[in-house]
Amino acid sequence: MTAAAPASMCTLELYERWAPTYSPTAHNPLMRMEQRAMLQAWPEVRDRRAIDLACGTGRYTHLLKQSGASQVIGVDYCSGMLSRACDLARVQADIVQLPFVGGAFDVAICGLAVGHVGLTLWAREVARVLCATGVILYSDFHPEAARAGLTRSFRDEQDREWTLPHHRYELAQHAAALTAARLEPDLVRELQVGRELNEPFDGSERFYREWDGLPLVLIVRARKQPA
Repeated sequence: MTAAAPASMCTLELYERWAPTYSPTAHNPLMRMEQRAMLQAWPEVRDRRAIDLACGTGRYTHLLKQSGASQVIGVDYCSGMLSRACDLARVQADIVQLPFVGGAFDVAICGLAVGHVGLTLWAREVARVLCATGVILYSDFHPEAARAGLTRSFRDEQDREWTLPHHRYELAQHAAALTAARLEPDLVRELQVGRELNEPFDGSERFYREWDGLPLVLIVRARKQPA
């Protein structure tokens, strides 16, 4: 049975609850699908300054380091997540209020997190910390999946399942937020059930039959435009 979070329990508290069991690698078929697509869209990172926004336990922070970035900083608001990324440069901060000077980074990555924050505020803050030629690559849960009733959930240490709150942002809202922040998309992908997601798992035959063609994840890459 899935537990809906009490009204008094915020997203941060839920992530603190999730942190002890949260894997530092892509740990389910959806995340493996998302990571493959992100790596296919990976910007040039070698010898560049990079930031992993909402880094969690450091999945993309590690991949940025492996890609040869000259500097990599992981940022997350959840202390429990950051404590499990102990071999990485990390900062506890809100991704819509970053403690860095303008233009501090060449590349920003953000995996499956923008649905937890204000999209327009986030895009403006990303643009602020990117240099003049900076690029952002991010993923989000697709609004069609949310509209169909699919949710994001996890199991805590007591094996109790929780559902995370998540803003449903339409594709037009993504486009408007990026435009307002002077970030111009050069890649948009919609990852679908039965297409990009085709890995067998327990109950997958029924899942693929029921949700064939449903977009699950949105991938966006955008570049900073001149002021």
